[in-house]
Amino acid sequence: MTVAPSLHERRRLLTEEELAGVPWLPHLGAAERERVQPELRIGEAEPGDLICRMGASATYWFGVVDGLLKMSTDTAQGHTITYSGLTPGGWFGEGTVMKREVYRYNVQALRTSLVAGLPVDTFHWLLDHSIGFNRFVMNQLNERLAQFIGTIEADRTPSPEQRVARNLAALVNPVLFPGVGEVLRITQQELAYLVGLSRQRVNEALKVLAAQGLLQIEYGGLRILDLPALRWQTFADKPYTVSRTKR
Repeated sequence: MTVAPSLHERRRLLTEEELAGVPWLPHLGAAERERVQPELRIGEAEPGDLICRMGASATYWFGVVDGLLKMSTDTAQGHTITYSGLTPGGWFGEGTVMKREVYRYNVQALRTSLVAGLPVDTFHWLLDHSIGFNRFVMNQLNERLAQFIGTIEADRTPSPEQRVARNLAALVNPVLFPGVGEVLRITQQELAYLVGLSRQRVNEALKVLAAQGLLQIEYGGLRILDLPALRWQTFADKPYTVSRTKR
């Protein structure tokens, strides 16, 4: 029986088009980019493939070039806690890579996805030599901290609409996921996996948010019409006026 090659074994160099989608490369100087670019690798993850596994040592700093990943952990009781979805343009795990620790979470592909990786040693070389890269990473950490604070506050409300809104706002965060574009390509079943609700309940919540003018349901995805108002749905027990300001 032939064993399929692992994601690591399937890795390759990035094409010019794929390199153009790496958000931190423009922050590097010419010499830094020349040093780092040949170290980048990319592989196609199939649905269910684990990119990061709990307890495994970090060997790469990863980024989503295309597709959808899920960051989660499993409890001792066998339950899964989902932290976040990861969409195009998003690079993740910099805290683990900086400390050279083992992963405290799993990252799994929900659909066929292109995942790029920068070796840990190269990541640290950039920290030592590139001011632009340090600013990018610092901005990432700051934005992620704000996102997790919002997540904790949102989890205190049982409102499905607010849970769906919070997750959508996180998935289209323009700082953390600059490659998403105008339409978030996601199915209602995929969103249900991330939110922890049934597909039917997610569908009902999306209709409520669409009626409020926050998003538009399209074939194959969702068009976010008002990101600030969608974020405001994160906070329970606070009234808001729907704005018409578009992204």
